[in-house]
Amino acid sequence: MLMQRSYAAFLFDMDGTLLDSIASAVRVWTRWAEKHGLDADAVVESMHGVRAVETIRRWGVPDVEREAAELTQAEIDDVEGVVAIAGVERFLRALPPDRWAIVTSAPRALAARRLAAAGLVPPPVLVTAEDVARGKPAPDGFLAAAKRLGADPEDCLVWEDAPAGIASAEASGATVMVVGATHHRPMATRHPVIADYEDLTVKINGAGRLVLGLQVNPSHP
Repeated sequence: MLMQRSYAAFLFDMDGTLLDSIASAVRVWTRWAEKHGLDADAVVESMHGVRAVETIRRWGVPDVEREAAELTQAEIDDVEGVVAIAGVERFLRALPPDRWAIVTSAPRALAARRLAAAGLVPPPVLVTAEDVARGKPAPDGFLAAAKRLGADPEDCLVWEDAPAGIASAEASGATVMVVGATHHRPMATRHPVIADYEDLTVKINGAGRLVLGLQVNPSHP
């Protein structure tokens, strides 16, 4: 059982997992799709959890690097409505800084901007789009983060929200926890799902490993 085992480290996706940036991302990607005469709803659906360059290539738009740079700047300029997932700030404060990492498909500048907007302090290990040759669903990001933390990927718990990220975590060999805070409907997944972090606790056991627990919260019956 997930709550009964311990972990060497936690590896977190960012968007949809630690913070909610959907409103900003939808605004920016909708404008981009309309500019190129594409189906905005389809483009927005396809961009979740993957690097911008992958989405741009998927839609056959040329000058991928330039387009990605412009999209990134637009997202940096628009962080209205970016907020932390409920309970996550308290949860992250309980983690030793050298026992968790963020693995995001966002470029480093955008990751820093969104984390600041959500009031979250990044850990020393932050793996971003520039740090890997292959983005999610390839496992490269989670493998790199585990290595930097000195942990075996199979001894890590990955926190994700998007299919591409979940596939990436599975390919790395890690255990997966799905965060459903930004999902409008339940995701079909074989992994455990949490709504947010309000009812979760984390402790360090006698062996120095991370152990999840549940706290009694009258507001969450």
